Amino acid sequence: MADDVKITEPAAALAIAERLATLALAGASESDLLDAMCDGLVAAGVPVRRVLVGVDLLHPKLCAENVVWRHGAGAERTHYLREDLEETDAQWRQSPFYPMSEAGETRFRQRLDGSEDPDRFPVFADLRAAGMTDYLAYISTLGENATIGEMDSVYSSWSTDRAGGFEAADIATLEALLPVFVLAFKSALVDWMGESLMETYLGRDASRRVLRGAIDRGAARSIRAVIWYSDLEGSTRIADTEPRDRLMALLNDYAECVVDAIDAHDGQVLKFMGDGILAIFELDDDPEQACGRALLAAGGALATVADLNARRLAEGLPTTRVNLALHLGDVLYGNIGSQDRLDFTVVGPAVNEASRIEAMCRGLEQDVIVSAAFAAAAGRIGGRLVSLGRYALRGVRQPQELFTLDPEARATGD
Repeated sequence: MADDVKITEPAAALAIAERLATLALAGASESDLLDAMCDGLVAAGVPVRRVLVGVDLLHPKLCAENVVWRHGAGAERTHYLREDLEETDAQWRQSPFYPMSEAGETRFRQRLDGSEDPDRFPVFADLRAAGMTDYLAYISTLGENATIGEMDSVYSSWSTDRAGGFEAADIATLEALLPVFVLAFKSALVDWMGESLMETYLGRDASRRVLRGAIDRGAARSIRAVIWYSDLEGSTRIADTEPRDRLMALLNDYAECVVDAIDAHDGQVLKFMGDGILAIFELDDDPEQACGRALLAAGGALATVADLNARRLAEGLPTTRVNLALHLGDVLYGNIGSQDRLDFTVVGPAVNEASRIEAMCRGLEQDVIVSAAFAAAAGRIGGRLVSLGRYALRGVRQPQELFTLDPEARATGD
């Protein structure tokens, strides 16, 4: 773009930039920012009709995000899964951004209303069918210190249906605003990725508490909760015989069964301990309801593990089983650790007792054992439990009565 080309409406462009900054400071989403950018451009006389903004993501489940804006329809956000990375990469290689990136180019234009190779990329046929006449693509590269994981650039394309395409002043306006938009977009994306990563590694509730300021070492509150303590039986033997990649796949498969079941019933996964999982279901004002959610999660986990075992057996892969203890008691919930390494978790005698109960599963040949405290709080759903007798638990002063799920209730789902 020539330096002497003037933007369409300087005052309107400044208003758009101010609007983007205000929205970013207020925590607006990527979709809201793209809506503001495009609506502002249209109001200023820049005839954008279809816009795409794409980025790579630092996220355990997602590899990329696209936000597409269409005139009259607004912005729509789409995420791409890491498990579909091969398909996503194939789409990327068919886009104009791929040869731009390979050649180190940051700007590309293609007129769609002429005959100069308009179908070079699949997207051009779609744009022409939608009446677009001109296409602009930009790669806005982030500095080394601004790069997050694979997110080192923001990719954007801007199309119009105006006869003759974009005018020089339109392009000048767009390019003047693009750095402000990219900065605001990146700010929103980093906020979202930060929250997602915190939730992935700390859990939903713990991440919210940390982000709201619960970061002081030793800051904890006493809560009453159902404590979930589960482990995989025989995992050490499997680890000694399985290759590393197959061992990691096994651990992930079984963890997914357990975590999905806990999440589905509003539990909070707090910690992975090797192949074990520590989680809680807060009681609030209704112990019976919390116990019910924990039992439903237990049933769901066991059912999905049974399905997983059937699939793995059919594939000739090793299987294991989940041993689970459910206990109820008072715990301290908060930040524990050193000044340089903190963990947001639960501690207290009740947590230790839950681990001792779980250790009884193998000897009693039960996959689920619950404590007397849990059974007493379970109310009417306690009818699904049957006593296993009284047992001495290591490190616990008094023998404890232990319970398991009634086999008939488990079979019928009652």
